[in-house]
Amino acid sequence: MYLLQSAPGGGGFQFIFLGLMIVVFWLFFIRPQAKKAKQQKTFIDNLQKGDKVVTIAGIHGKVNNLNEDGTINLEVSPGSYIKIEKSAISMEWTNQLNKGTTAPVATK
Repeated sequence: MYLLQSAPGGGGFQFIFLGLMIVVFWLFFIRPQAKKAKQQKTFIDNLQKGDKVVTIAGIHGKVNNLNEDGTINLEVSPGSYIKIEKSAISMEWTNQLNKGTTAPVATK
């Protein structure tokens, strides 16, 4: 009868490998997401009246009023306002809009 036995000293390698997997997971997944969430929160907290923004739905507008309940009145066209949550503002798209970058036109 054959018994399956692990090699002597193999248990330590398994713990080291597991520890390395946890460190790699933290470095490549958890840490960047936490950093991005912190940047998004800072971006939202620094919004001011008159800032040009883009929502996560792609709506372009200008901040008209910052409300106390965590919402923003956004002017989407002269005299036309919508009320949205602050969290609906896209940091990436707003930064692209304010940098003035446009998508390159494909040429044949």
